[in-house]
Amino acid sequence: MSKYNVYITRTAENDLKSIVEYISRDSVSTANKWSEEIAGQIESLETFPMRFQVIPEAPYLGKEYRHLIYGNYRTIYKINQSTVTILRVINSSQLLNLY
Repeated sequence: MSKYNVYITRTAENDLKSIVEYISRDSVSTANKWSEEIAGQIESLETFPMRFQVIPEAPYLGKEYRHLIYGNYRTIYKINQSTVTILRVINSSQLLNLY
């Protein structure tokens, strides 16, 4: 079984931080739990990252980005050889904007 290296961009790290801060406004324990669970989901991309769907915006972007949906959020990533790069973590109702 192949293992992929998972790299999280600074933008995605900032997304995660903002989400945790937002959830913390209501409940610190819920924010901590969400943070741990999303970290586990991201870590799971080390194996079989192709198991998740290509994002609906892919035809417009010209890229085969995929997303992992967890709760109300989706983690958008790309696969390049043996590396998975996490690009964004956004609300599932948002379309991808890389700018």
